[in-house]
Amino acid sequence: MIRRFGTPPENGRSYRLRPGAYAILALDGQVLLTHQSSPAPEFQLPGGGIDPGESSAAALHREVFEETGWSIARARRLGAFRRFTYMPEYDLWAEKLCSIYMARPVRQLGSPSEAGHQAVWLPLEAAVVALDNPGDQHFLSRLL
Repeated sequence: MIRRFGTPPENGRSYRLRPGAYAILALDGQVLLTHQSSPAPEFQLPGGGIDPGESSAAALHREVFEETGWSIARARRLGAFRRFTYMPEYDLWAEKLCSIYMARPVRQLGSPSEAGHQAVWLPLEAAVVALDNPGDQHFLSRLL
């Protein structure tokens, strides 16, 4: 059974399954997060939705690059969690199935290409507190 974080699903509401891949990227006691300015400002683990026909690993590499400008290597799956949420950018009620990976940040190849995203390095302890998603916090806090 996959653990759920956040609010429970609402009775009678239809949710679309939205699988995603997200990365914990630690280097020298710091963690690379993405700060997304809209629809609401928040810190997140870099990552996102897996497109139809795309592998989880390919989505992880693509999303991390789009949101941070960094390339990654040696991705290792740590686990997964579910959360039920409204995604205003897609006008979608989603059951997000979030697979969490630990990966090594290799090189910054440029700035984030995804609008409204900024790559931010924070000390591990500060990153846990800064994350807005309790599932992300759970997985990152296991490194403390």
